[in-house]
Amino acid sequence: MILRLLLAAAHLLGLGIGLGAIWGRRRALLQVPDPSAIRRVLEADTWWGIAAIVWISTGLVRAFGPFEKGRDYYLHNHWFLTKMVCLGVILALEIAPMMTFIQWRQRLARNESVDTSKARFFATTSAWQTFLLLIMVLAATAMARGLGE
Repeated sequence: MILRLLLAAAHLLGLGIGLGAIWGRRRALLQVPDPSAIRRVLEADTWWGIAAIVWISTGLVRAFGPFEKGRDYYLHNHWFLTKMVCLGVILALEIAPMMTFIQWRQRLARNESVDTSKARFFATTSAWQTFLLLIMVLAATAMARGLGE
């Protein structure tokens, strides 16, 4: 029971971290090419990555481990499937920013300049990811209320 509680709490804390991180990243991207904004983009991006690790790891354990309602419940629940589609789109949208920010980190470590030409595009991407994250919250709330069972 305690482990179930801790997994659920970690899953929810990941949500708070992720929501703040992705919105913070968006805001910082809108202020690029200011050097302090680039630093804030990369800090927020790190927290966004940490949140993803927390969500995915706790989500997998909760959905497929012995702690919650079981794999069959989740795989046949349209709200859960909605969450997974949103997560898949979020992850697909993350590929280009992730690759770019890895390059930024490498270039900054070598004291080289970074190409910030896609910053506004990535700010828009982050806004869409935020929207999808909010849909995931709505779907999770529906699941918690037993809708769609």
